[in-house]
Amino acid sequence: MPAPAPRAPRGSSIGRSALIPSPLPAPSEALQAPADGQVRILVPGNHLMVSLLGQHDELLRLVERAFPAVQILVRGNEITLAGPDAARVGRLFEDLVVLLQAGQRLDAVELGRSIEMVKADERPSEVLSSELLRAARGRTVRPKTAGQKRYAEAIAANVVTFGIGPAGTGKSYLAVALAVGALLEKSVNRIILCRPAVEAGERLGFLPGDLMAKVDPYLRPLYDALYDMLDADMAHRLLERGTVEVAPLAFMRGRTLNGSFIILDEAQNTTPEQMKMFLTRIGFGSKAVVTGDVTQIDLAAGRSGLVGLEQILTGIEGLTFVHLSQRDVVRHRIVADIVSAYEAAERERLGREGLGREGVART
Repeated sequence: MPAPAPRAPRGSSIGRSALIPSPLPAPSEALQAPADGQVRILVPGNHLMVSLLGQHDELLRLVERAFPAVQILVRGNEITLAGPDAARVGRLFEDLVVLLQAGQRLDAVELGRSIEMVKADERPSEVLSSELLRAARGRTVRPKTAGQKRYAEAIAANVVTFGIGPAGTGKSYLAVALAVGALLEKSVNRIILCRPAVEAGERLGFLPGDLMAKVDPYLRPLYDALYDMLDADMAHRLLERGTVEVAPLAFMRGRTLNGSFIILDEAQNTTPEQMKMFLTRIGFGSKAVVTGDVTQIDLAAGRSGLVGLEQILTGIEGLTFVHLSQRDVVRHRIVADIVSAYEAAERERLGREGLGREGVART
């Protein structure tokens, strides 16, 4: 069952226009299901047909491999489908045509994601058409999976959003994109990006330089995302003026942050005390996004401030948790496979521990 749409808290206006679907052509009349049980798609224009099937039909071959039970016959600008999944493949082709008509490019990676969406009864044209930000060099930042779209919608609708999921799901990147969008729209006056400076197997004290130089490597991923959204000169000016602040979490203590878009990254490496401190910094007209991966906790001792937090905070108006999974990984395919392997190993370990405790209880 799909998750309910997040509810916007009263009085919140930041980011309501951040997730706006790009103008798309109206659904075509091309999808036809004759009485013989076949599905036929009429593709308007030869240029769309070439983009849809790919060079040397490479994209068509990917669809055939993904749906081996469906026979796909292409004649001119007509695609005929037959088989148990013909209607599903027809919806896939129709959504791809809509995206191509809107000016989006189709490659093997985007097609693979679209196939996964269709198999999960999701519409690629609804997910991939949403624009989060027109970034530097004319590039558009969009959600690439249904989970990412749900996450972006939650950020737009809530004061505090927790994005929890494995590496590569775009938790931090999308949050920075929405923060930059809110700043450019003047919905907020500044952006604050922070991370806990946790010694992930290394000694912070032995690094050269003053405190900021020592923690800079831990903050570098946030700088990278920022410079990917803005041209270098503008990013430098915003950082120099303090309009964008990148700082370790410890620097947030004692502050009240009004009119700000605040992102706490790598929140699994906060202690419960640090998490409470951060959440109580939020002032009027501000929005906060907290990202983390509970499978990558680097704390040497003690409990993570992110673990068990959902049970404590659930039910607070204007606050929501969004969970992303390996289906939302947008890095190389092998990253999603690695995440899946780790998740399977963790389930197996928990199962063995459960059986062990049951055996002890019986004795």
